[in-house]
Amino acid sequence: MKKETGLIGKCDHMVRLRQFALQVAATDITVLITGETGSGKEVLARFIHDHSRRAGGSFIPVNCGAIPAGILESELFGHEKGAFTGAVQARKGYFESADRGTIFLDEIGEMPTETQVKFLRVIENGEFQRVGASQSIYSDTRIIAATNRNLIQSVSDKNFREDLYYRLRSVELHIPPLRERGSDILLLTEQFVHEFQAKHRIPFEGFSPEATEMLLRYPWPGNVRELRNLVESILVLEKGREITPDILDKHLVQRSRFKSLVHDPTRSEKNEMQLIYSSIIQLRQEVGELRQMMQQLMHGTQPPTQHHLLLPVPAAQAADGPAAPENAELRPLDAAEKQAVAEALSSAGGSKRIAAAQLGITERTLYRKIKAYGL
Repeated sequence: MKKETGLIGKCDHMVRLRQFALQVAATDITVLITGETGSGKEVLARFIHDHSRRAGGSFIPVNCGAIPAGILESELFGHEKGAFTGAVQARKGYFESADRGTIFLDEIGEMPTETQVKFLRVIENGEFQRVGASQSIYSDTRIIAATNRNLIQSVSDKNFREDLYYRLRSVELHIPPLRERGSDILLLTEQFVHEFQAKHRIPFEGFSPEATEMLLRYPWPGNVRELRNLVESILVLEKGREITPDILDKHLVQRSRFKSLVHDPTRSEKNEMQLIYSSIIQLRQEVGELRQMMQQLMHGTQPPTQHHLLLPVPAAQAADGPAAPENAELRPLDAAEKQAVAEALSSAGGSKRIAAAQLGITERTLYRKIKAYGL
């Protein structure tokens, strides 16, 4: 029996999803996987590959949203020597490397329209040309794509080709968010506990009944990825002791700061900016208070019992709460947003996935912010 590569779940949706995945795995039909960020789209794609006749070949995941538009075509199709500045030698692309295997194109909705034209040809007959070449190459590659975007809306907005959309969704599989999977949360938690116990060689006393109930109630805006990261952090930082509600709440507090907006599919760019701005206000307040306390200790004075943040309160907040102090240092919203993004990247050690989760925005939006602010 083949290993199920992490496609764990006993809820009705996951049972049906596994059945459909096994059906399509036996064929070479193109598959489109939809679902929220962190819900396990790549896990499902690997499951299909591992249960197909191509299981002995390569499985190559490509995040189309993480590769700059200017070099995505070269990464996918390869290039010839001298095709552009810096192309000192010919290079295979992902499609050549995935011959007789599977290529998984995540965030397919981020693919530039000019690249979509060439990609459509690959789907239709398996042929493409390296950048700077005139001769076509054939690759026998299974294509699985994924998106967390509404591609129908992208088609309507002229950002995604309609013919490509219908070719991609020969079969569409939707993976549900973790908050809709009930007791699967506990199954996945147990799986991750075993994984990280073995990896870090740490004994674990488990979750108390009350903490277990918290796991089931939490909305999991970051989905399975958030749960996996949480379990590893708890095992390592808490040194394997039993997890009580107080301990669990300590590890969930940063995540729950954004839960009211993070899984709202209708949120706009403006909402995301307001969310980031609120985050920087909280972070700057903590830093500002610490700075004041240190200065007063150095001068032999007692720190005040209350401190004021030298940042303006957003208009939306001012309408519902106290006004900003008169001596507030006014800062443009984009400057505060840039600082929030920079601090998140720094605290995440450069990991864009973790930084995006900390900010409560999508990884795709984070890439746009990085590019806009030159970070």
